Amino acid sequence: MSAKLDEGLTKAEAAALLLLPADRHATTADVDFAVTTAIGILAAQAITVDRGQLRNRLEARASVFQADSSALRSSEGHEPWLSDAKAERDWPFWDRYKRYLQTVRKLPPQVVRQLDRSTDDVLGELEDPQREGQWRRTGLVIGQVQSGKTGQFIGLVAKAADAGYRLIVVFAGIHNDLRSQTQLRIDEGLLGFDTQHQFRSDEDASRNIGVGAMPLAGRLPVASLTTSHEKGDFDRRTAATANVPVGSVPVVLVVKKNRRIIDNLRNWVTDNHGVKDSETGRKIIHDIPLFVIDDEADNSSINTSKDPDNSPSKINEAIRRLVNSFSKACYVGYTATPFANIYIDSDAQHDELGPDLFPESFIRTLRAPSNYLGPERLFGLRVDSADEEDVPVLPLVRHVQDAGAWMPDKHRSRYQVPDVLPESLRRAVLSFVLACAARRARGQAVEHNSMLVHVTRFTAVQEQVREQLDGHVRLLVDTLRDRFSVAREECEADLERLWEEDFVPCSDELSAPTLTWDEVQPHVLPALRKIMVKAVNGAAKDALDYYDQRSTGLSVIAVGGEKLSRGLTLEGLSVSYYLRASKTYDTLLQMGRWFGYRPGYEDLCRLYTTPTLQRQYAEITAAADELRRDVEEMAALGLTPREFGLKVRTSSLGLGITASNKMRQGTRVRLSYSGDIPETTIFDLSDDVVEHNFALLNDFLGRLGDPDNETAGNAVGFAWSGVDAEVIAEGFFDHYKTHRSAHRVRPAFIAEYIRKCARYGELGNWTVRLVGKHPLDNSCVVAGREVGLITRTGVTASDGERRRYTIKRVLSPKDESSDLDESQYNRALAATRRAAEGKLDRKGNPRNPSVPAGIPLRAQRRADQPLLLLYPLDTAKVPGTDRLEPLVGFAVSFPFSDHQGQTEYVVNDIWWKQDMDLGDEDEGEDEE
Repeated sequence: MSAKLDEGLTKAEAAALLLLPADRHATTADVDFAVTTAIGILAAQAITVDRGQLRNRLEARASVFQADSSALRSSEGHEPWLSDAKAERDWPFWDRYKRYLQTVRKLPPQVVRQLDRSTDDVLGELEDPQREGQWRRTGLVIGQVQSGKTGQFIGLVAKAADAGYRLIVVFAGIHNDLRSQTQLRIDEGLLGFDTQHQFRSDEDASRNIGVGAMPLAGRLPVASLTTSHEKGDFDRRTAATANVPVGSVPVVLVVKKNRRIIDNLRNWVTDNHGVKDSETGRKIIHDIPLFVIDDEADNSSINTSKDPDNSPSKINEAIRRLVNSFSKACYVGYTATPFANIYIDSDAQHDELGPDLFPESFIRTLRAPSNYLGPERLFGLRVDSADEEDVPVLPLVRHVQDAGAWMPDKHRSRYQVPDVLPESLRRAVLSFVLACAARRARGQAVEHNSMLVHVTRFTAVQEQVREQLDGHVRLLVDTLRDRFSVAREECEADLERLWEEDFVPCSDELSAPTLTWDEVQPHVLPALRKIMVKAVNGAAKDALDYYDQRSTGLSVIAVGGEKLSRGLTLEGLSVSYYLRASKTYDTLLQMGRWFGYRPGYEDLCRLYTTPTLQRQYAEITAAADELRRDVEEMAALGLTPREFGLKVRTSSLGLGITASNKMRQGTRVRLSYSGDIPETTIFDLSDDVVEHNFALLNDFLGRLGDPDNETAGNAVGFAWSGVDAEVIAEGFFDHYKTHRSAHRVRPAFIAEYIRKCARYGELGNWTVRLVGKHPLDNSCVVAGREVGLITRTGVTASDGERRRYTIKRVLSPKDESSDLDESQYNRALAATRRAAEGKLDRKGNPRNPSVPAGIPLRAQRRADQPLLLLYPLDTAKVPGTDRLEPLVGFAVSFPFSDHQGQTEYVVNDIWWKQDMDLGDEDEGEDEE
């Protein structure tokens, strides 16, 4: 495509995007209208645009979908403010950044809209910077590796600056290059100028970059005391001479997580703006609101001390001292691997430093857009939900099984690498050459191209690999330049064979534009000659200078280890060769630099790795996805971070969750339905689901015949005993329908668990109880019997076209013991009281349970003595519904199994306390 035609297509695309709806997903009719109108506008300027190409571009961007974020939140001490501020204040930083994302970065419209919503969601959880008095908010935002967290928090920082935060500190990793990279992103998306030249006296427009280089952008009042230079971290002497008016304009600092640098920053700002506190003697800043973004918050910020209450780790202490030096402060951690953060002690209290960095104000999960190339799509994900389909595996992984002799899993820093590269690595290099050539053929000649080689953590060994690869690339160049050699013919034949056998089928399968070998071949040598091989580590002098080569594009094979394993983005990454084993979830996920966005070349990407590493990534992905689902489900319940216990499934392949010193507060437990009580708390309010479940209840109880009695314990209802396991599984759980967000209660899994236990002679003698209420002034007829409806207070919410009703508990604790005999009841009550010793209720009084509850109760059940409790819930008080049919809730009290294997988790302190906490005795009782 000629440059003129491509320029016309770009203009048409920009015009068409402005014509798409801003408040919803674009339809086919919307795209047709935008294409036709944009072509007409350009035709008036004598510019011809191909309709098919424009439509393909527009559909690719308009079809991207991104789900809403979810959050656990606490309103304690918080005053809502954002809705009024949105109407009353100007938002120039955000408006400029939004236009930059739309017109320069060309993000899909729905992604920009979702980023606007998600940044509003987080900003609203912070405190109004104009609010008087003393306040503090701490939160955590969970994204995915390389999914756009930096772009999201730049949007948040832009809005925070607009709202009135005047000192904004971004902690960006522990290495200079990551800090520099983050600063550059801040320069482009927020500041609008190159911080390396901000104090120059001339008005050179070339220093305007990103948002500042857009037409009619204008320069906004903002300053930075850090720069994008490799050594541009905070320097107290530079800050003292810069004369930046902190407090009058937003000041943004991008700082490495280094105790000395953080302490210097704190001392500088307190010396200049602090007032000595009469009680503590410390200097406190009262008139400047502080906003801290802690990127990669699970790395270095965690208190890893063996004595966290008295002697916290140094970086953790420095961050807490900085936050505590401001009477108005907000701290938000960002991470894709929150495994360490969830084990922060929620009750930690230091005499001087106060509470730890536990996200007690909110925990928010960010969903990646549908065009994100993440672990689910790359490795496939087995979804543990009957309501969702498994994610298919993309055909991009190539197994490495020939590198053991070249790079053993275990080797020392002085290891001498054999001279001959393994065939898989040579094939990976050819794949990278073809990917670069194909991108040139597709009109992406000036885009960055990167290949990752991560095979060892030792810098000396990395340098040997770099030298080998550099020699190999130079040999390929010389070979292809020699027009008359046999070696050239063999090399071209290898490239053509790889293209035809690997790339063409993959592009076809992903419905990507397929290029013929004749279209690719002319670009092979120019692409190859552009490739450089660099080592990226603490000992190497090489740098990935993407910014300096942004006009021509950098093509690089990056050989590295630690520096490539967290935070650092490899621009245009298409091929990865990865052998580096790790022992923990978070480290392994962070090493996945190949995750991210690959617009226009996703089909050209390849990951060369071992089958073992692929299995490990699949297992980690499942564990991380389960954690995210737990957060989303508890967010639907309206719980706060202190009310929700988090757990992470342990590895069956021998991996750890995170470093042991980051999870000192974690406790290992083994979980299954054994000894558990799954209960419904989220109900689908769709007419068909409500009617189906009520009809199921009538049919199921009708099959059981006459009940044994009409009372059970102290409650009213009907009970059936001696019910067979298969009747329970097939008659009820195989057919009960839940809301799709009710991940913790999965009827299909419960049915399967019942059948597995039944094979070992367990769960064979069920008691089924329909729980009712007196008086019968609000009742319904179930299976020919009148029963008083149960009431539970909850909240309604919308989930697309489906509405849901959420309650805290359906179970009333006294119901669970209704089928125990006298001796079981007495033993269970005694065990319950022993477990409650030393605990306080919500009013601060010692607990003294009057009924058995929880695990102590279920421990008294015989293996063949499960209990199914059925609750017909009154819908009269459910907002927005006038149907007569009740909602059908259930709770199952399972005995402990001697045969069913359990899944091991590491749980945080809140989960452990909740599991041992028997709750107030009125929890789940009828609401009057």
